[in-house]
Amino acid sequence: MIHPLEVLRGKGYEVSGLFYNPNIHPPAEYNIRKSAVEAYAKESDIKVFYPEYQPQEYFRAVNLNEAKPGRCGLCWQMRFAFTARIAQENDFDSFTSTLLVSPYQDQEALKRIGSDVSKAGQAVFYYEDFRPGFRKAHNQARESGIYCQKYCGCIYSQMERGAK
Repeated sequence: MIHPLEVLRGKGYEVSGLFYNPNIHPPAEYNIRKSAVEAYAKESDIKVFYPEYQPQEYFRAVNLNEAKPGRCGLCWQMRFAFTARIAQENDFDSFTSTLLVSPYQDQEALKRIGSDVSKAGQAVFYYEDFRPGFRKAHNQARESGIYCQKYCGCIYSQMERGAK
């Protein structure tokens, strides 16, 4: 969140956030991440929307498609569509994602899914490759005591990480 927020504000954008992550498992991990976002949002003076945590939405989206990369695309699709809907409901011109800062995510798939969601008539997807700021932002987060997750969030990535 750090780098994309800095870049977008630097370009003159008025930015709001959305913490919509039904994929995060277990609930304790969700709560830790949400608390970290709440603290950073307060410090950075950014309004963030926090819809109710409903992990069943994630499981419905990836049902019988738990293998990578299929589940990731389904998860991103679900989350981008929700984000676009919130953007549209709040009269925002566009939406983007902090996923675009991660060197661990498939940027081309994210760009395609965001574009597809835009074509569905909701808010415009703003794509920018924020990855060049990943390391600096990650270091800033650690130095500031902001929680840094060790896996994407879903139970499947947690299990894959544990198997390594």
